[in-house]
Amino acid sequence: MNPQILKDLQAFYPEITLTATLLAVILIDLAAPRIRQATTFLFTAIGLLLALALTFPLFAAKSGTLFYGMVALDPMAVFFKGFLIITSFLILLVAPGSKEIAKEHIGEFYTLLLGVTLGMVLLASATDMLMLFLALEMVSVSSYIMVGYLSTERQSNEASLKYFLFGAVSTGSMLYGITLLFGLTGTTKLVLIREAIIHGAGDGNNGLMLLIATIFIMAGFGFKTASVPFHFWCPDVYTGAPTPVTAFLSVGPKAAGFATLIRFFFTGLSDTAGSIWGFFPAMNWALLVLMISIITMTLGNIAALRQENLKRMLAYSSIAHAGYILMGVVVLTPQGLQSVLVYLITYLFMNLGAFMVVIEVYNRTGSFELNDYRGLWRRSPFLTIAMTIFMLSLMGIPPFAGFFGKLYVFGAAVNHNLAWFAVLGALNSVIAVYYYARVIKTMIIDAEPEGAQAPPISLSWTSHILMWAMLLPTAGLMLFWDRIQEITSNSITLFFG
Repeated sequence: MNPQILKDLQAFYPEITLTATLLAVILIDLAAPRIRQATTFLFTAIGLLLALALTFPLFAAKSGTLFYGMVALDPMAVFFKGFLIITSFLILLVAPGSKEIAKEHIGEFYTLLLGVTLGMVLLASATDMLMLFLALEMVSVSSYIMVGYLSTERQSNEASLKYFLFGAVSTGSMLYGITLLFGLTGTTKLVLIREAIIHGAGDGNNGLMLLIATIFIMAGFGFKTASVPFHFWCPDVYTGAPTPVTAFLSVGPKAAGFATLIRFFFTGLSDTAGSIWGFFPAMNWALLVLMISIITMTLGNIAALRQENLKRMLAYSSIAHAGYILMGVVVLTPQGLQSVLVYLITYLFMNLGAFMVVIEVYNRTGSFELNDYRGLWRRSPFLTIAMTIFMLSLMGIPPFAGFFGKLYVFGAAVNHNLAWFAVLGALNSVIAVYYYARVIKTMIIDAEPEGAQAPPISLSWTSHILMWAMLLPTAGLMLFWDRIQEITSNSITLFFG
């Protein structure tokens, strides 16, 4: 074997571990049906934790690429590897406690979870457009099956079909954009694409084709991040999918989509002079992303105002948060890129925490309707307090984690002479207060309907631990802010030395 390939494999241990775990879980699920529920969970947990442990040494590795420039090995890629594996591990812990996940098919769920995780890790570090597309397809195909996991439920099957159809159109558009970009530049590697544009590939009439190619490629990124106008699948899919799958889709694939979007625009379509980044005259992609950001956050917040189904409300909330995160992408400064990473960290805990509360309430009531949260304060003070904290954090109320995420993206916009952009983001946050506050009001102030006195909700010790694991970072992330700033700052050194 080529010595260079062997050397690259030594930095590819997290992906190898995920692949080996996936295969082991499949074999155990087939060969040991009597013990597969506990054994597959154990193997999946060990595999994810081992992959995470093997990720940490890569922070000290020399930046470069692996396998002839197909995959990046740099602080940004390592950050997202750790982030995505942690997200999958949290979903792994949540899934067995949900009544929507059929225990007799739990091994299949773990296999799909590992498959999506592997695809996300590859997607976040792809430096070649073909590798990017293959990783995106790996994430998408596994996600389609996860959404349709409840095979006997019409709503789940409908959600899976809609997800597949929107995904097919989006990824097909992206592939067409890649072919146009290849025709203009003669390469699929992001670094070489930038070099080709610098040397005239985007000049003259080619500038229009470069714009068209970029718009088509944005279809794939928009699909994964649930950004307008590629968001139509999101509400129906989030509502029909099992709640643990919905929670996973709202954070994992979305974060991987932002990772590859950043790498595509900064590595492939940005000009640089020292540590100053800008866009090529032929392609003002920052303006395109800015417009998408504004429309995304506005549409998401307005559509969420009148939602009575909590999963559907959180789906539109997820669309709005994608708009906030895109604000950081628009700002071509170290602070802008760092704000994206900071926002994703805060979003992980507050959003997954909110979905955990939804899972616990559904397990007792069998409903996702906001009306069934009336009087929750009397049935479970702990769940009410937890949901209140998560809602306040999603609003961006200090001192909770969500405030710092929004502070970073708004501050980055202001410091880049885009104060009006930050004002629009702040106004959208004010709109969002209404529908988040509705949830708090319903739980604490609204009384239960007469004759519908529900019994108190008691949580298992595992549910308590998981809820506290989400609450503590959401409420106390500021105590570790120096460490978060250090991690996120070091993760962007590839782009800003």
